Amino acid sequence: MTSWPKIKNRFGIILLFASDIITLAVIFYISVFTRINILPKLSSSLPAFNQNLETYWWIFLVWPLVIIYKEGYSKRFAFWDEMKFLTKSSFLALITIFAVLFISKKGPEFSRLLILTMTAIAFPLFPLTRPLFKKILFSLGLMKRKVLIAGSGPAAETALKSILNEPNLGYEIAGFIDDKPLKKEIAGFKVRKGLNQIERYIKMAGIHDVIVAKPELKRDDIAKLINHIQHKAENTLYMPDIKGIAVSGTELKYFFKEQALVLEIKNNLSKPLNYLSKRIVDYISATFISLILFIPMLLIIIKIKLTSKGPAIYTQKRIGKNGKTFLCYKFRSMYTDAEERLNKILATNPEAKKEWEKYWKLKDDPRITETGKFLRKTSLDELPQLLNILKGQMSLIGPRPYLPREWNFIKEESPIIHALPPGITGLWQVSGRNNQDYNYRITMDSWYVKNWDLWLDIMILFKTIGVVIKRDGAC
Repeated sequence: MTSWPKIKNRFGIILLFASDIITLAVIFYISVFTRINILPKLSSSLPAFNQNLETYWWIFLVWPLVIIYKEGYSKRFAFWDEMKFLTKSSFLALITIFAVLFISKKGPEFSRLLILTMTAIAFPLFPLTRPLFKKILFSLGLMKRKVLIAGSGPAAETALKSILNEPNLGYEIAGFIDDKPLKKEIAGFKVRKGLNQIERYIKMAGIHDVIVAKPELKRDDIAKLINHIQHKAENTLYMPDIKGIAVSGTELKYFFKEQALVLEIKNNLSKPLNYLSKRIVDYISATFISLILFIPMLLIIIKIKLTSKGPAIYTQKRIGKNGKTFLCYKFRSMYTDAEERLNKILATNPEAKKEWEKYWKLKDDPRITETGKFLRKTSLDELPQLLNILKGQMSLIGPRPYLPREWNFIKEESPIIHALPPGITGLWQVSGRNNQDYNYRITMDSWYVKNWDLWLDIMILFKTIGVVIKRDGAC
């Protein structure tokens, strides 16, 4: 007999499927409106659109079929993974539609411009509407999956934080279970005793998935535990005790004869086309942004000159790709006697000295001008670095451009960090910014390079826009 949680899960999937069809219908009619009323005004050579819209019905099947084929209704995605999945699905749907038109030789009967417009609108709209509708379904208790965590140590707590930080997965924590619980509760969730009773807990609580987070067990004991759980729950997730390696694009390989598992970790930087595409995006973006913001940048220069003595733009040596130094451009946000002001406060204020040694920054920095505070709060002080991008010294997204005096702190990670040019923004800026200590920033920069791909850059760019709008500290 099918349990109530499974019924709710399946009903939620049906509603999600319906929402995708509705979204496609909205996208289609927006595209039709654009094709009839907007595009002809941009190009007088376009023929009038007088086709029967009912003939396009089959297009509404292509997108859902692609999503079904890519397991979009069965897999659980973190938010940015779902954005990537939906973007790829829309592109694959476009290829499929044109392939059908080519094979059936019915291309002239359909507006290819309409289909292209539909896909162009789907790229931003689908990733916006689908996660939003999933959020509504989760709030109604639909499509939720109950998760039990096997373990009660640091690895189990990491598993809990990982799930809580990814609400788009739709997981609901049922609690923890362990043979020798280290605590009675973890973050308000009860820790039950007795791994040998896990089957009873799975049945009683309607558990869908179990996460095994017990790295302290011996290899054979872990295998025994996983094998015991595998046919009791719908899914068993194993969290290995490995940190600091690349995870993006990592694939699992299996050697049947030896019953061995291998993680294949790809080096995206080894492919020249990948790096070339990053640089092309950098040059195009820097040129476009420079043209758009030329007047505001000019006004900033005038404001800096009128409010404090010194040049509006200053240069500072920074460590770039392959450890080579370069002159980094920034709008001046400090007084010209900044070093003297810093030395004075560090010598007289122990709390400020402690803060400086931990973060290499001060919240109430006496060196920063009033205009500089605004520039840093909005990250506008970084705009002159567009010139560094055009000179090939920096990237739009990348590791932090470290100062030469920081070399002793980063030299061990330098071969990894400096495999890419430093960026105007980066992973650590959108992961807490000033709220994280210095070692965390180095870890984030290293992680970024290990896991780099173009999608990661797109993710960071969108998160940067959100951070700047919220004014969440300075980069």
